[in-house]
Amino acid sequence: MLSLGIRENLTQFVHQLIQVLLVGFALGMMRTVVPALAESEFGVARGSFLLLTAFVVAFGVVKAVMNFVAGRLSERIGRKQVLLWGWLIALPVPVMIWAAPNWGWIVAATVLLGVNQGLCWSMTQTAKLDITRADQRGLTMGLNEFSGYVGVALAGVVTAYAAEAMGARLGLLVFGMAVVVAALVLTVFWVRDTLPWARAETAAHKTATPKFAPRYPQGMSERPATAEIFAVMSWRDRRLVALSQAGLVEKFVDALFWVIFPVFLVGRGASLTEMGWIVGTYGFVWGGSQLFTGRLSDHVGRFWPNVLGMWICGAGVLMVVLSDGSFWWALSAGIAGFGMALLYPNLGAAVADITPPAWRGSAIGIYRFWRDLGYGIGAVGLGLVAHVTGALEAAFWFVALSMFASGGILVYWGEETHPRLNPAPTRVDMGPVP
Repeated sequence: MLSLGIRENLTQFVHQLIQVLLVGFALGMMRTVVPALAESEFGVARGSFLLLTAFVVAFGVVKAVMNFVAGRLSERIGRKQVLLWGWLIALPVPVMIWAAPNWGWIVAATVLLGVNQGLCWSMTQTAKLDITRADQRGLTMGLNEFSGYVGVALAGVVTAYAAEAMGARLGLLVFGMAVVVAALVLTVFWVRDTLPWARAETAAHKTATPKFAPRYPQGMSERPATAEIFAVMSWRDRRLVALSQAGLVEKFVDALFWVIFPVFLVGRGASLTEMGWIVGTYGFVWGGSQLFTGRLSDHVGRFWPNVLGMWICGAGVLMVVLSDGSFWWALSAGIAGFGMALLYPNLGAAVADITPPAWRGSAIGIYRFWRDLGYGIGAVGLGLVAHVTGALEAAFWFVALSMFASGGILVYWGEETHPRLNPAPTRVDMGPVP
């Protein structure tokens, strides 16, 4: 008998947390040193904003597609196999960065990293949701994203020091290979496949009557095809559409902090390590705060943490360009990170609330497809705005206004998804059935 719950599956839950920490390390090694040294190390001409953002566009588009593929594929071959493939694909990335003769190699390496992230991060999230209870989803998502984004922030700081000690290329090679090899060994020998838990939950769902029935989308087939799930996530169910568009727009912030913020700080005279700590503040606050923001939503619901998170994050982004100084920039980054912590685990938890276990993996994959497509769309927008205006500050205004507008859409189209706080009406609630 396979039981659900964090305590009941603690060993595997911890293994999956370690996996997402390593996924964060792999992403973080590209987020501080690479954009900051794009001109001096990889030959990107000063002011070439569109070329600078090209690697983030490539990453976002590839990761979005792989999220979509990973969710559906994992329901056929299992979560562990998809996770293993993701790490194997990451093996060449550190070597490509080390050997890169030009920026094109960095873009190509980022494409492979996007495949890795789409497969591996999707699986760590889905696997945890497989083995935990419905009333633990906020906590589960919070712990998952805490581990991943603390990993991103730590890697940004560590690689900044490694670049100063060993040089950018060698520092990234040593760090990157250590991360990928460790992840492969842990996946092969210690990670279990959690697909059997999802199948057991599906079987139990067919026979049990939950105390609080989720508001699942209406009119769906019992075994919906990929096209049907994509349609309900993307335009048929406005609640899921609201969540998907919010996920897409919030990635504008991440693209900004990845590619524009480091260049902005270096242009204002920050050293490589100082820049690493300022940008890292965003990741540390984002990651650390998710230890309680995910759990908070299990008690107060998903709706307002998501909406307020969008607006607080937008305010933090806007603050960056309203004053100067390392303390101010770190404070602004921290506020943006706290906003992300409110929304990030809870958008995903809201999707999990209102999608049945039989196709939850696919639904999460499609949500993550739209969310991570925001990297590509956001990076193009950032590059165009900066190119047209000739000012990096305009990119911060673009992102902040996008976040405020997206939060408004979430208010208008969204609703509370937590089954306890907004359960589906029962036959008794609806009165006599004719």
